[in-house]
Formats: sequence, structure tokens, C-alpha cells
Amino acid sequence: MLSYAPGSSLAHRLDPRTKLAVQIAFAAAAFAHTTPGGLAVLTLLALGTLAAADVSPIEAIHAYRFALPFLVAGPLLEGLNWIGFDPAAAGETLLASHRVLLILLVSAAYVRTTPVRESRAAIQRTVPGRAGQFLGMGTAFVFRLLPLLIADLGRVRDAMAARLANERPVHERMALVAVAGVERALRRADRFSLALRARCFAWNPTLPRLAFGRLDAPALAFALALGLWALY
Repeated sequence: MLSYAPGSSLAHRLDPRTKLAVQIAFAAAAFAHTTPGGLAVLTLLALGTLAAADVSPIEAIHAYRFALPFLVAGPLLEGLNWIGFDPAAAGETLLASHRVLLILLVSAAYVRTTPVRESRAAIQRTVPGRAGQFLGMGTAFVFRLLPLLIADLGRVRDAMAARLANERPVHERMALVAVAGVERALRRADRFSLALRARCFAWNPTLPRLAFGRLDAPALAFALALGLWALY
């Protein structure tokens, strides 16, 4: 699972608000331009974003491997019908799956280059009031808990494999993983709640200072261009 790693890449030096703007504009462009030509351009832009964050495309795809079966199964299931396989229907869903994959790749660049506290600060200073505080807090919680939950599921699967659970039927394995995963998630939530109380959790803590730099200007211009492209 990808997580923040200190570095000196171009994306590391950008303000988190700039990176959020690029993400939002890229997602809007991805949903607006669903043709093969538009997605080809977006693919190049996504690869450029990963290069700016010094993230390997293979590493990013591996980090989101849990989503790949759904992205692959979608076109196959959409193409199946009573008389055979419809390539046209499968092709449309394949383009949609590719669009989702591109958005995930751009988000991987953001996660690798942005500390959790800076993400929270960017959201709270962009969205005013309690709504911004709630969104910032929720984002911080997700970034901290999701890697732990995925690691727990990996340990559950390893323990099942060590006990030859792979020889059981698929539905039994799915039930075991689901029950163990929910149990560990509840335990994580209890410990997380206790840790928040022990640290006197505050809705409006002292957040890191954010400041736009010279590198943010071309990045914001890139986000603006993507946003305009999404509209036309």
C-alpha cells in the first residue's frame, strides 16, 4: 500500500492545495473525455504525474491491485449476454475501467508526496467552517487507517494459507476473510478512538503552515487547463 515518503521530487515541492486542484481537474477531464483518443492523452498525463512524483507505474498499480479484479471483470461481465459476447458493450466498460485506473494512478502520486497533516490543512483551509474540519479530519483518518486495515487482511490471508485454508471452497474462504477482517477493523477502531482521547483530540488543531511557491504557478495553470478541457 502506498503511503507518504519524504523526497525531493517535483510533486514533493508543490503545495498540497495545488496537488488537490490537479487531482480534481484530472478526474473531471477523465469523466468528460471518454473516447480512446481522450483517454490516450490522459494516460500520458497520468504517467507524467507519476514521473513528477518519482513513483513507478508498476508500484502504483501494485498498490491498487485489490481494485484490478473489479476493473477487469467489469468489461467481461458487461460483454456477456444470452447469445454470446458483445465486444461493443465490453469496449465501453473497458474504457470506463481504464478511466478509473488513471484516476487511481494520479491519486497514488498525491499520496506518496503529501503528508497526512498537510492534506488535512489543505482541506480545512479550502473548505470553510465545520464542514472543512470534518472533511479534513475524515481524510486524515482514512489515510492512517486504510493501510493498516489492508495489512491486516494480508496477514489474515497469510494465516489462512499456512493452515491450508486455500483448499476450502471459495465461499468459505470469503466468509473467513470477511469475518476476520471486520473483527480486526473493529479492534483498530477501538484502539484508534482510545488514542484520540489520550491525545486530547481537537477539531481545530494547530496545522502546518502552507504557502504557494514558484513551482505552484505552472502546476495550477496545468490544473486550470485540465478543468477547461473538461468543459469543452
